[in-house]
Parts: sequence; structure tokens; C-alpha cells
Amino acid sequence: MKREETFFTKPVNLYYMLLGSTLALSLLGLIMVFSASSIYSLGSRGTTYGVVIRQFIFLLISLPMAWVLSRLSLRQWKVIAKSGVLVSVFLLLIVQVIGKSVNGNHNWISLGFVDVQPSEVAKFLMILWAGYILANRERSGAIQSNVVALIAPAFVLCMILIMAGRDLGTASVFAFILAGLLWVSGLRIGVFGVGLAAGFAVFAVLILTSPYRVQRFAVFLNPFAEDQYKLYGWQPAHSLLGLASGGLFGVGLGASRQKWGNLAAAHTDFIFSVIGEELGLFGTLIILMLFSALIFSIFRIALRAKDPMSKYACAGIGAWLAFQTILNIGSATSLIPVVGVTLPLVSYGGSSLVATYIALGFVLGAARRDPAAMADLENK
Repeated sequence: MKREETFFTKPVNLYYMLLGSTLALSLLGLIMVFSASSIYSLGSRGTTYGVVIRQFIFLLISLPMAWVLSRLSLRQWKVIAKSGVLVSVFLLLIVQVIGKSVNGNHNWISLGFVDVQPSEVAKFLMILWAGYILANRERSGAIQSNVVALIAPAFVLCMILIMAGRDLGTASVFAFILAGLLWVSGLRIGVFGVGLAAGFAVFAVLILTSPYRVQRFAVFLNPFAEDQYKLYGWQPAHSLLGLASGGLFGVGLGASRQKWGNLAAAHTDFIFSVIGEELGLFGTLIILMLFSALIFSIFRIALRAKDPMSKYACAGIGAWLAFQTILNIGSATSLIPVVGVTLPLVSYGGSSLVATYIALGFVLGAARRDPAAMADLENK
């Protein structure tokens, strides 16, 4: 007896769920970037619209680009994937030579009219490359080959280059992407557990050898502590104050008090706090629901993918967006120490937005290549 399809199992609905959640998060993000950045923008650019206009331009670039990329054939993606690791390492090396520091992280390149963060594009290129390598392993029948040796050294090299720029947050995202790819590749649980423990041990050493990181990681347990509140506890404390003052439906769009200098990264790392303050619990739940729909649809598309490369790459993209979302919201709510990563599609940041749309263009293409989804799309 044929199993009846539900809304969440029908392939074309996954396509529309992915598309709808992406556009909704982008639109809500644009509104909240305008609200959260207005005070900062007025002081730094002389107008309250300066930051949001730049974000709007990045969105206008990203939307048609993602549409074009979703139409690329798998063969074209494989050509790009082959050089993914070389391009990523080259970009990260260039940052160390001609890059600039922003907020203590040496991970930006100035193009004059805009600063770009190559590590954002490197996330997708490394996922694409790893998907290609793992797919070749699966097609060749070498299931028992050492999957860790196949992809881990390249990811570790990228993380070393990123850490050379003192960007622990981005390095953490790369580590989680690697963990996600190793998990879906079928790595034995015992080996995976040992690797995970080793990874946490390395990050513990990186934290303990830096007094600044030790303070940031220690303060999240009590950012209101008297000896830390006006130092490392300032941003996490005011993030919590903003979320607490929002109540059920918030203080109103544009009425945040914490963005008036208390949260230096109100439109980037702590935009979730501004959402909670201005839109309340209702607003934060909407954000969580949209991200749940986005990540669920990506993993479902990965599970349905017939081609191994699409399966691995979509799973890697899902792991990237899921872990980065957890890190950002966890930092804003003091569930984890502040790690300094953006909220995908929502926070201000051209490099992050463009890179995320490139990745989602690939996932949309994978969804379109599903025969059942393609048939439904052609009939509409």
C-alpha cells in the first residue's frame, strides 16, 4: 500500500518552504537591521538609513545571484567544487597578507568601497569541495576508506588560518561544519566521539591560553557580576536586559533602549536581542519557527537527493546554518559565551548574506532536481 504524502514529505512543498522561510527571514532581517542600526548609522554616517541601504543593496545582489545559481547543472557545480579547497586556502592566506582588523579580528579585506570577509565564502566552498570528495568516495565503493583523512586536514588548515586572525567564532563554525559532514558520511560513533573530544580539547587550549577569551567565557555564567559588569559582561548583560524588557509583544518596533550605545553590535551579533526587546517573545518565536522551517527543509532535501554530492553538500549547508544560528542565539541569551557570529539572513553583513544566498542557491537547485518536485513545478 502506497504511503500517503503529507505536507512535510511532498518534495515541491520542501522547495517552497525553503524559498518562503529564506525570503521571510531576509525581509524581517532588513526591517530589524534598520531598527537596530539607526542610532549607530546616524552617528557614523550622518543618516539613520546608511546601514540598511547597504544591506538592501547586498540583498538585491544576492536574490538574482541565488536564482541563477539554482539553475546551474550538477556538472557545473562539480567543476567549481574541485577547486573549492584551493580557493578557500588562497582567500584565507590573502587575508593574512593584505587584510585588516575589525573589532580585534584580522579577517577582512578592504576593497575601498566595501570590506569583505573571505571566510564567509570559504564556508560554502569547503562544504562543496567536501561534498564532491565524499561523493567520489561513495561512488567508488570505498566506504571503509578513512573519511577523516579525506576532508579533515583541509578543514583544520582553514581553521588554523582563521585563528591566525583571532576569529574563534568563525573557526568554531568551521569545526561544527566538519563535525556535521563527518556524521552524515557514516563515521563510526566511537571515532566520531574521539574526534569530537579532541576538537573540544583544542578549543579549550585556545581559550585558556588567551586571557581575553578566558574572561569572555567565564563571564557568561553571570554577566551582572560586580567585577565584570562594566567590562566583559556589559554586552551579554544588556542583551539579557533587552530580552527581559520585551515581554510578550515587545516595546514596539524602533523603541529599543539597548541599541542606544549599550549594545555595540546591536545590528550584527546581538540583533536577536533587539528583536526580543522590540517584538517580544512573539517576535523571537517567529524567528525560531522560520529558522526551524529553513533548516528542516534543507535536511529533508538532503535526504531526498539522488546524487551523493547534493546529499552531502546540502547536509553540510544545513549543519552550517543550524550551528551558526545556535551560536548566535546562544550568545544573545547567555546560554553560551559570546563568540561573535552573525545570525544568518537576519544580521547586517554583506559577506555573510551573499555567502548564505550562494549556499541556498545550491540547495534550491538540489530541490529542483528532484523529479517529483520538478514535475510539480513544471505543471504550475
